[in-house]
Amino acid sequence: MNHFHYHQGQLNAEDLPLEQIAAAVGTPFYCYSTATLQRHFIAFQEAMTGLRATICFAVKANGNIAVIRTLAELGAGADVVSEGELRCALAAGVPAGRIVFSGVGKARPEIELAINSGILQINAESEPELDLLSQVAVQLGKKIAIGIRVNPDVDAATHAKITTGRKENKFGIEWTHAHRILQHANRLPGLDVAAVAVHIGSQLTDLAPFREAFLRVRDLVVMLRADGIAIRRIDLGGGLGIPYDPQMAPPPSPAAYGALVRQILGDLECDLICEPGRLLVGNAGMLISRVLYIKEGATRSFVICDAAMNDLVRPAMYDAHHEIIPVRQPESGVAMGVMDVVGPVCESGDTFARQRTLPPLASGDLLAFASAGAYGATMSSTYNARRLVPEVLVKGTAFAVVRRRPSYDEMLSLETFPEWMK
Repeated sequence: MNHFHYHQGQLNAEDLPLEQIAAAVGTPFYCYSTATLQRHFIAFQEAMTGLRATICFAVKANGNIAVIRTLAELGAGADVVSEGELRCALAAGVPAGRIVFSGVGKARPEIELAINSGILQINAESEPELDLLSQVAVQLGKKIAIGIRVNPDVDAATHAKITTGRKENKFGIEWTHAHRILQHANRLPGLDVAAVAVHIGSQLTDLAPFREAFLRVRDLVVMLRADGIAIRRIDLGGGLGIPYDPQMAPPPSPAAYGALVRQILGDLECDLICEPGRLLVGNAGMLISRVLYIKEGATRSFVICDAAMNDLVRPAMYDAHHEIIPVRQPESGVAMGVMDVVGPVCESGDTFARQRTLPPLASGDLLAFASAGAYGATMSSTYNARRLVPEVLVKGTAFAVVRRRPSYDEMLSLETFPEWMK
């Protein structure tokens, strides 16, 4: 459930008309609902009742520090995959002791920062990384808790570009080798082998792949304990999907996911780390765009808006579906039309929807792209020398710009001519 709804003919974010924000901020912009962020976190927290679970928000889903702080104030930690994300989490006020550093390619400076910051855990994904972690920890005179990310060779039945748990994927240590590698890690100085970690993909809409992965993790933990390696934490990753398309069957609820975790892992007496991302922020955000033109082509009609694939790349990258909603509520019984919704970027892939049924639209109308709070702004770019769009956080009747739109001068200031051109 989210807090975007029509009131008196206008689409509101909580108690604030989106038209009012557009008039003040300009378009396009991202809008996030505080109430939705809070509702989703609490729902996931309640699903894990009775389990010793730390909920670490996957910052890659939405790196805005105001969004991260909203969740941190409810008790969330952070799952980060880069030095930049670690710095964002710390700047947002996430305690270092609730931060997990994941990712397949950590560089030495990132590892040094993580160790010196005193984070909860670093998840290692290869033998060479384990050796480097040990070397850096010894050089710093510290001991770091680590998890070994296991690749369980489980088909997550999701998009090929966001599945991470098959043996052909770059992530994790192949699960049949994990026992040997964990024994090796346990002998390395500077390392505290604390956890087994797993993450099989994103936007999962079925619990069966989770079940298969968790059963393999359970078997590994039992085997390691029998060998004297005292695994005390299990990192379950994230991946639970959200409803993008109301015509599709809804994904499993957090409560159903929690029940599965309790059934398979509840008796191991382990602390658990959960890393939801999309589930917490996806439906808490919308991208608001203004219609520039209605173009009648030879075979179809086009709605050309001022948002583009550089602002929301998911449709171009994943063929992802986003509901597109007029900000002014259509009149009851109005005749609908079939249109392509596109942006101004010079790519045919700059298409948000093909042959989508929509009410009549005109230049100047506002459109809302729903479920854009995850992998929206965080994946945006300046392609075509377009400026990054603002991000707005709403609470009740108030809003704040939590990332402003840069000026063109600021963009150009990052570039210089070489000496021979001056």
